[in-house]
Amino acid sequence: MTRFDVRLPGGTARRLITDAVAVTLLLGVGVIGFAATFDGPQYVVASVGALIAGLVLAWVGARWRWGILSMAGATIALYFVLGGALALPQTTLLGVIPTLTTWSELAVGAVTSWKNLLTTVPPVAAGDGHLIVPFLMTLVGAVLAASLAFRLRSAAWALIPAALYIALEILLGTAQPIAPVVQGALFVVVAVVWLALRSLWSPERAAVEAAAPEVDAFRSARLRRLVSGGVVLALAAGAGAAVAAAASPPTQRYILRDFVVPPFDVHDYASPLQSWRMFVRDFETEPLFTVSGLPEDGRVRLATMDAYDGVVYNVADDGAGSSSAFTPIRSNMSPAAKGDEATVRVDIENLEGVWLPSVGNAREITFDGARATDLRRGAHFNDATGTAVATAEVRSGDAYTVDTIVPPVLEDEVLADQQFAPLKMPKQSNIPQAVAELASDATEDAETPIERARALEAYLQTDGFFSHGLADDVYSPSGHGAARITSLISGEQMVGDDEQYAVTMALMATQLGMPARVVMGWYPDEGDTAEVFTATGDNMHAWVEIAFEDAGWVTFDPTPDEDNEPSEQNTKPRANPKPQVLQPPPPAQEPAELPPALAEERDQDDEEGPGLDWLGPVLFWTGIGLGTILLLLSPFLVIGGMKAARRAKRWKAERTADRISGGWDELVDRAVDYRVPVTPGATRAESAAAVAGAFDGPRVTTLAQRADAEVYGPGDPSPEDVDKFWSEVDAIVIGMAGGATFWQRLRARLSLRSLRRTWSLRSVLRR
Repeated sequence: MTRFDVRLPGGTARRLITDAVAVTLLLGVGVIGFAATFDGPQYVVASVGALIAGLVLAWVGARWRWGILSMAGATIALYFVLGGALALPQTTLLGVIPTLTTWSELAVGAVTSWKNLLTTVPPVAAGDGHLIVPFLMTLVGAVLAASLAFRLRSAAWALIPAALYIALEILLGTAQPIAPVVQGALFVVVAVVWLALRSLWSPERAAVEAAAPEVDAFRSARLRRLVSGGVVLALAAGAGAAVAAAASPPTQRYILRDFVVPPFDVHDYASPLQSWRMFVRDFETEPLFTVSGLPEDGRVRLATMDAYDGVVYNVADDGAGSSSAFTPIRSNMSPAAKGDEATVRVDIENLEGVWLPSVGNAREITFDGARATDLRRGAHFNDATGTAVATAEVRSGDAYTVDTIVPPVLEDEVLADQQFAPLKMPKQSNIPQAVAELASDATEDAETPIERARALEAYLQTDGFFSHGLADDVYSPSGHGAARITSLISGEQMVGDDEQYAVTMALMATQLGMPARVVMGWYPDEGDTAEVFTATGDNMHAWVEIAFEDAGWVTFDPTPDEDNEPSEQNTKPRANPKPQVLQPPPPAQEPAELPPALAEERDQDDEEGPGLDWLGPVLFWTGIGLGTILLLLSPFLVIGGMKAARRAKRWKAERTADRISGGWDELVDRAVDYRVPVTPGATRAESAAAVAGAFDGPRVTTLAQRADAEVYGPGDPSPEDVDKFWSEVDAIVIGMAGGATFWQRLRARLSLRSLRRTWSLRSVLRR
């Protein structure tokens, strides 16, 4: 019994195992790319299971010679049999046995799962049916690639479905890929080594070796050289990928999810803070909604705003990661949230509009009632601000449940050593100059960041007075534009409600360089222990959140107590309170104690010329593109370079007779690359007979006789004879290429047959 005597479709067991391993590695490159798309490793189980099933089905189909229709039917059956356990385990019995629900979702998911994946913000949850995409992709890709590899003589055809699999994974993936350079390098290395091994173990090669037993002794040595070359190529590609990955800046790419569904634009709707006075006036005691299960110290958030333009506080339009970046809801929102888990239920009564009340950092929102499907289809969430919206607009009778994470309330002692978070906040405009002056005065004695923030809060709480400005209240205009904020801080008395005080503190904090934003929502009054919280206009509030480096967003309540009413109704602008006496100038302050530059100065600094910042990304991506092209062309360059060096060595041999002999060897090697079976070590007459049977017969035979005469004749041939001989060789080689197809010429250029023949002849000569 020989070492490899098991015969299967497409070749020996060795070749079959090699094809299976190569297909696994090539598709595994695409599986790696899904890591940024899915939340957790469940997608790996689905992909690997589909890959194994696809390989087995491809082997069975090749063994029994199934046709296209049979293979397609078997693939569909395998999809429904294994899809439940690998892609939808939550719908099966015991996690394995499919049910009617499983088959129904698999049938529908084969069409709709692609759009669902693209319209869900990654990382997507495995439990939402998104695993159908990698399972189906891998199953089909494995069946196609493995079937081509097992059945066809040329394994290169299997690279087409493998490459399409990776391309589709990229299009369905995220803007931040997982090691793209490493994936590309791994794909190329596996493809090159695999095709080289397939060429080495081809049936033609086996026939040649069977006809020439003396060459078999050197077979293992050639294999070691080939494997060593593959290892060197892999190390070089890995090193280049590591360097490129280390030097690459965080850059986004265009993907399908950017074009399938336009993102929700919250600027199509007015800022809810503009409706503050309406809520207070029209729903003072009328219930807007109720919240069941609200945790202690929990707050209900309606909207978060961080951009001011002198007219209204609104969400910023700064793209991904900003307060306007709303994305479709999913089951794994707020992935970075830390705190206590809670589940609350919201029942809408009189609240209307797109804004959804939420608590903490929502992880999942589940809608109930007759409009549940419409609400969920148009529901969006912002991970950065913890706010939710529904384009279908909530109305009386709607209800939903929020699974959330409630962050802990941190004491000032914990925040004593905390610095403000280095966040890039939206640019503010048209801020009254008096705000910056008031902020500097209020924080004059504060030292640490938390003390400065608390100083702003305490100043407004203690020096301000509360009034909604309704019929029985002290006069207090609505709104929070620049004119209203100026009148608040410049009047004889500061009179306003949450709307004005929250905006004022946020602007003051912004002027001092603090990352601040305004939140509009509700929270129970002190001593309210009711199990169900009822939100009304009376208990609606606005507060400020400031970000600290390690603690996240910390809540501040600058609004004075509602019992702190002004002593008299006098809102005229106050005169200069300083005595009419020339005062000495205040002492100079140390630069370290000065507040940070004002927003206008920061805006001017930010608005510098574009410079040459664009040049770096252009050069980087140009280099990546050229490097990728060179990597893809590396097989052509390496093999072509080796063949060119061999030709040059033959052409420049010292003896003219050796040049004639080298010219004939060049002709034979070219014929070998075109798969002409020439036995290594054969005489010129024997090799001419083999070559003449495939190409220009009489001309090749005549040239072989001429080579024997020139090499073995008396004296050495002249340089002119050498030039004529090589011209004849080149003419025959050109004729070979002219009579071949494009793919045959390409295969000949990449063929290693002639190089292996050269190594074999050298080994025989050394021996």
